[in-house]
Amino acid sequence: MSAKTTSAVQYKTADVDGFKVFYREAGKKGAPKLLLLHGFPSAGHMFRDLIPLLRDHFHIVVPDLPGFGQSDMPPREGFKYTFDHIAGVIERFTEVIGFDRFAVYVFDYGAPTGFRLAMRHPERITAIISQNGNAYEEGLSEGWNPIRAYWQDPSVENRSGLRAFLAPETTRWQYTHGVTDETAVSPDGYSLDNFYLARPGADEIQLDLFGDYKSNVALYPAFQDYFRTHKPPLLAVWGKNDPFFLPPGAEAFKRDIPDAVVRFFDTGHFALETHAQEIGQAIREFLRR
Repeated sequence: MSAKTTSAVQYKTADVDGFKVFYREAGKKGAPKLLLLHGFPSAGHMFRDLIPLLRDHFHIVVPDLPGFGQSDMPPREGFKYTFDHIAGVIERFTEVIGFDRFAVYVFDYGAPTGFRLAMRHPERITAIISQNGNAYEEGLSEGWNPIRAYWQDPSVENRSGLRAFLAPETTRWQYTHGVTDETAVSPDGYSLDNFYLARPGADEIQLDLFGDYKSNVALYPAFQDYFRTHKPPLLAVWGKNDPFFLPPGAEAFKRDIPDAVVRFFDTGHFALETHAQEIGQAIREFLRR
């Protein structure tokens, strides 16, 4: 394991059964643990504005998911890019670094990853913060229709049609759609995302994950059963103008966890780009309870 320290954040790599997981770590050992899980097409850098708001209160760990950011991105021939496999790597990662009980912040792809961890080890989860991290059919917008078509017919034509989701202008659009003032969105995040997406082989990996996302939807009933059975403390902080994950998906948490707290912000999918202060405050208040 190696580390570099800058401005109270450590940048580390963990050997997870031969797989390199890059992660950021901040806060104090012994403080309540908080695992932050990013989404598509980003990496742990999406939390760059949130970490300083929380590190005085929590022991924070932020891994890059397999195939994303600085974590290993092995060829598809040697690594199966499915959400089950990604969740398995992250599960082992938490064990390797000694994260035994923790709250988990899930966003986008981080949600089916984190929810799998919670289902497999409910005793390890102290709370869930879902930021546009969906677990309900009513939360899926029509923006998923091209991907649904690929689920139903994984033809070369339907797969090729999804490449538009990987274009640089689409990444930028994901950051700015639904934002009231685009000048509030730093280009740093989407520019770095586009850098990672442009790596050789990254496109096919992401297309594989688009196809496998159907496994997450198939697990929605199991996720919901976990919520009903274990009723983890849950805070939903939602960019209400998200073009992919709709507000009804946030409200639905209260159906299974009546005490869930749901808060909406007038922004889009990458809500932290414009509302990190508000979301950070909501998390601090929620986890202090």
